[in-house]
Amino acid sequence: MLGTLGLLAALVVAALVMPHPSIAQIREWSESVDGPTLPLIFFTVHALVTIMPVPRTVFTLSAGVLFGSAVGIGVTIAATTVSAVLAFLLVRAVGRKAVQARLTHPAARAIDLRLARRGWLAVGSLRLIAAAPFFVVNCCCAVSAVRLVPYTLATVVGILPGTVAVVLLGDALTGRTDPRLMVITGVCMALGAAGLLLEARLPPPAGSALDAAGEALPTSRSSLEA
Repeated sequence: MLGTLGLLAALVVAALVMPHPSIAQIREWSESVDGPTLPLIFFTVHALVTIMPVPRTVFTLSAGVLFGSAVGIGVTIAATTVSAVLAFLLVRAVGRKAVQARLTHPAARAIDLRLARRGWLAVGSLRLIAAAPFFVVNCCCAVSAVRLVPYTLATVVGILPGTVAVVLLGDALTGRTDPRLMVITGVCMALGAAGLLLEARLPPPAGSALDAAGEALPTSRSSLEA
C-alpha cells in the first residue's frame, strides 16, 4: 500500500516538474496531422477499449481537445455507439446465462430493475445518468430481451447530451472555442441533470429480471419486448 502511494506521489511530482505540452500545443499538433488518419485511429481505439470496463469520459474530453467541437462530437458519438453495440453482441454471443450469473454487483442489480420495468426506454434514461457505468449498462441490456435496434437508438439519444457537454468542455480548454458554445454545454448538462432527477422521481421497479438463480423472469421478458 505504501509502495503504491509512493509511486503515485512520484508520478504527480514528475508531472508537475517535467516539461509537457500545453493543451493548446496538443491541438496544434493534432491539426498538423493531415487527413483523417488521427480521427480514425482515435475512433478505433475508443470503440474497442471502451467495450471493457474503462471510463469513456477520458476519450470524450480528449476528443474535444484534439479535434474541436464538430469533429469531436461526431467521432465520440460514433465510437461510443459502436462500442455499445459490440459489447451487446459480444455478451449475447458468449451467452446470456454465462453473463447473468456474474451480474451480482448492486449497480448491476439496480440497472436490471430499471430494464425489467421500463424496457428499452430505460436504456435512454440510464445513458443520461453518469453514475450508471457504461459497461454494466451494456451487459445488463444484452442479457435482457431488449432488441438491438431500439437499444442502439436509445443509446444514441441517451449519450448525446453528456457527450456534447464534455466534448465542448474539452474544446473550451484550448481557448479557441466560441463562448456561445458554452451555453450549449450548460444546456446539455441541464438535460443530463433533468434525466437524473426524472429517474429518481419515478417509482422503483417492483421486481428484477434476474432471479436468485440468474435466470430471466418471464414477466420481465414480455415487458422488454413491448
